[in-house]
Amino acid sequence: MTLRIAKADLPAEVRASLVEQFGAVPEPWEVSAHHPQVTEDAAELGARANAWDTADEGLKTFAHMAVAAQVGCSWCLDINYFQALHQNLDLDKASQVPRWRESEVFTPLERDVLEYAEAMTNTPPTVTDELYAGLLDRLGPAAMVELTAIIAFANMSTRNNTAHGITSQGYSASCEVPLAARQSTA
Repeated sequence: MTLRIAKADLPAEVRASLVEQFGAVPEPWEVSAHHPQVTEDAAELGARANAWDTADEGLKTFAHMAVAAQVGCSWCLDINYFQALHQNLDLDKASQVPRWRESEVFTPLERDVLEYAEAMTNTPPTVTDELYAGLLDRLGPAAMVELTAIIAFANMSTRNNTAHGITSQGYSASCEVPLAARQSTA
């Protein structure tokens, strides 16, 4: 897939800061820069969401990756896998998120979180009372609210990127364990 919109020019200082943080300018920034207020607000929302610290980082990252795999956002899979490396998360697990149903590396809690992420992503959502209650019981109210908001943010990000034609930039190439491909559901 190719970008459906040309990249906008970024101010030199913004470009330099992004290269310093990520090693390259993330394409979502270059695309959204056509509307600076959208770029600024989305970045602020993302930064605020990343600062939340009640729910486990691994659960949140794996949930975002599950949404990305389901929606087909290779950019989000790529960057979240790269961030998993830099957050010292279990890369054997992170690498298996796209095929979590077939993998045996996940705990029952992690599996339920991945199922919840997919259920929230389905259109219409298919979250059951039982799944929600089970997670609420194990995570507590504050972490459940945070996890749900992270998954909602992941849906916004992944759908935005795929609509614009944004794809992987190869961030995950620096990870020793290759990222698994999603199993076909057909």
